[in-house]
Amino acid sequence: MLRQTKILLWRLLAIISLILGVIGAFLPIMPTVPFVLVAAWAGGHGWPALEHYLLNHPKYGHHIRDWRERGAVSRKAKCIAIFMMSCSATGLWFSPAPLWAKWGVSLTMATVALWLSLRPEPVPCK
Repeated sequence: MLRQTKILLWRLLAIISLILGVIGAFLPIMPTVPFVLVAAWAGGHGWPALEHYLLNHPKYGHHIRDWRERGAVSRKAKCIAIFMMSCSATGLWFSPAPLWAKWGVSLTMATVALWLSLRPEPVPCK
């Protein structure tokens, strides 16, 4: 019973992450690949067929494999993510949010942007 519950929870996490990834494919304010990465990770624990499908997906499979093999993120993805975080942080400063929230969110985004910029880039296919 416990094993079935674990598998069900892994599958639930995979489905929720995949749904959020699909939403992110259509909404520019929401990322896609991080949710697909989580879906593949969760699928590997409780849904091997989904993991296999995602690893071999024509559009997102290489992102997942690059991340798993080297923790690599493409330069284009880095640039888009950092640009979007910069736009969000700038917009936040023009909002009525409390000052502590503006600083906290901006510093968090700057930290993530720095971390992301330091990730290796995928090795080009030959």
